[in-house]
Amino acid sequence: MSETPLYYKPITEIAELLSSRKLSPVELTTIMLDRIEQLDGRLKSYATVTTEQALTAAQKAEQEITDGEYRGPLHGVPIGVKDLLFTKGIRTRGGAKVMMEHVPDHNGTVVEKLEEAGSILLGKLNLTEGAMGGYHPEFDIPINPWNPDRWTGSSSSGSGVATAAGLCSGSIGSDTGGSIRFPSAACGIVGLKPTYGRVSRYGVLELAVSMDHVGPMTRSVADAGIMLEAISGSDTNDKWALKDPVPNMLEGIDRDIKGVRIGFDKDFATKDVDTELAEAVSDGVKLLQELGAEIIEVEIPDMDEYVLAWPTICSWEAVKAHAECYPSHREHYGPWFQGWLDMGAEVTPADYQKAHKLRTECTEHLSRVFQDIDVLVCPSMSAPPHPVTPELLYGPKETRPARFQRFTAPFNYNGAPTLSVPCGMNSEGLPLSIQFVGKDLSEPLLVQIGHAYESATTWHTLHPNV
Repeated sequence: MSETPLYYKPITEIAELLSSRKLSPVELTTIMLDRIEQLDGRLKSYATVTTEQALTAAQKAEQEITDGEYRGPLHGVPIGVKDLLFTKGIRTRGGAKVMMEHVPDHNGTVVEKLEEAGSILLGKLNLTEGAMGGYHPEFDIPINPWNPDRWTGSSSSGSGVATAAGLCSGSIGSDTGGSIRFPSAACGIVGLKPTYGRVSRYGVLELAVSMDHVGPMTRSVADAGIMLEAISGSDTNDKWALKDPVPNMLEGIDRDIKGVRIGFDKDFATKDVDTELAEAVSDGVKLLQELGAEIIEVEIPDMDEYVLAWPTICSWEAVKAHAECYPSHREHYGPWFQGWLDMGAEVTPADYQKAHKLRTECTEHLSRVFQDIDVLVCPSMSAPPHPVTPELLYGPKETRPARFQRFTAPFNYNGAPTLSVPCGMNSEGLPLSIQFVGKDLSEPLLVQIGHAYESATTWHTLHPNV
């Protein structure tokens, strides 16, 4: 074994150790559970730790592997899932007090697929209330392992923290306007938001049905591909789930990227963007060119007007998603999400139609941009993780500038797949992140490009001092 501790090893390495029986699933799961007990009282990434279930599943996996019934690269691998994915017999609260006693009687499709792949569920990961911007005052806030005073990336924050700190080998997050990409960028890990519908959302608490995505958060690009392949596929329980066959996400991962057409709009990627981040992304583009990619100058229209339509769409759809509890139990929501739902309740059909028109225009613009390129490159967010205060995190709801979601919301509008990869550290020791945006169902290409970039850098090998 290399000097990298087991809790920081990528899934690709762990899978080799487990399949060859050089490592026991029980041993690995016990190491992870001990690490959670040691560190998570401070990091607060887990809402629920499923110790007994995890050890039982690990024993089962160990016996299966011993008997020659190896299921694949997730067999015996300890993972965590965001606490809005249904887990049979295990509470699923979505960060909301109104869901405090919610214990599903079935697994969501993603959880079911992970179980079928043989992975070990360590527990449920904390998130913002309703998967939006702020936390309920009675729930824990995950702590950024790089700096406890900095943002952890909003909704899938527990997934980002647990993955970055080695409290799981990989995790599942969700993304409606940036919530896989923001915590991945803020915590220095890889986040893959798949094509809309690539992954079923049956048994996933909704925020905004037309923009919700579910995807993996990992410490390497290959690991993200492995997890995405396991959770993808059609589902009769989800009318939005795509029927397209699931490809081998790692096929061609080691090919060079010569001739791949990568679009880059320097103004879009650097204007109103933190200087060190802009430089890191620009350096990333130069590296991709050195690796053989063809860099094509593209022109992205001003996204701000389009991005400002996102709160109207999201809040209106959130009200529909919470119809059973809002407004009848409005007082049980925290200040941030309560304000979000109140805003959504005031959206008129005309307001929603106008916002949807802007969304359509944005999608049409991006479609034209992608006519001559394979992938677009830009930052994952406009700045490193910002300082936070309890008031900012608990509410009331704050108004965010358009640049906050400039690199995220447009790709929830059109459902395009995106891959966020660490691309540097700033002068304060905070992680920086580059984003690759693809065409529908182009996840294998994104994985290939991300892996090529990752293989030529060392940023993904850095870990926070926890």
